[in-house]
Amino acid sequence: MNEYTIHSAKMVPLDRSNIDTDQIIPKQFLKSIKKTGFGPNLFDSWRYLDSGYPGQDNSKRQINPEFVLNDKRYEESEILISKANFGCGSSREHAVWAIQDYGIKCVIAESFADIFYNNCFKNGLLAIALPKDAIEELFRISEEGKNIHVDLINQVILDSAESEIVKFDIDNFRKTCVLEGLDEIGISLKHSELIKSFEKNKKEVTPWIFK
Repeated sequence: MNEYTIHSAKMVPLDRSNIDTDQIIPKQFLKSIKKTGFGPNLFDSWRYLDSGYPGQDNSKRQINPEFVLNDKRYEESEILISKANFGCGSSREHAVWAIQDYGIKCVIAESFADIFYNNCFKNGLLAIALPKDAIEELFRISEEGKNIHVDLINQVILDSAESEIVKFDIDNFRKTCVLEGLDEIGISLKHSELIKSFEKNKKEVTPWIFK
């Protein structure tokens, strides 16, 4: 069972709406098709004061002290909270990869762009949409540096004292995928024996297809 059964972590508050995928991971970093290595350039143009490029030594770059990811209060946060229309813009899957590679395991926002939201679950990143008043409460808690508990099985978010903050909705299929750590390939492999049986039968019925 996945750690999202009940995941406890500190939040990093990104107080902006309409954050697009080019802001999440700028286009110059999209040359790789691997899912790793994007974390150091997450929110690159906001996180650094100089221009970033692939292969750069980020330890020597000029840090933007005003950006929230550079605030020591939020170091090692594993939950990102934001405002409306998170992940709008292009359909690049790299945006989800960058968030995950940074160490974020859950994104909570008022709303998400549809393609980004779907990409989250295809890659095992839990995305939760909440009403504005609940988001404001999470921002308040994040400023206190307190953890929250995301209980995916019961679909509820709790504060550090384990008191309910808000319940959330999630599609049952997506919920199962996150709990079991399954992407689209993993879902297919659950039916590997049926697939093998189908292929064997197909070879017997239409052998010319396999020549």
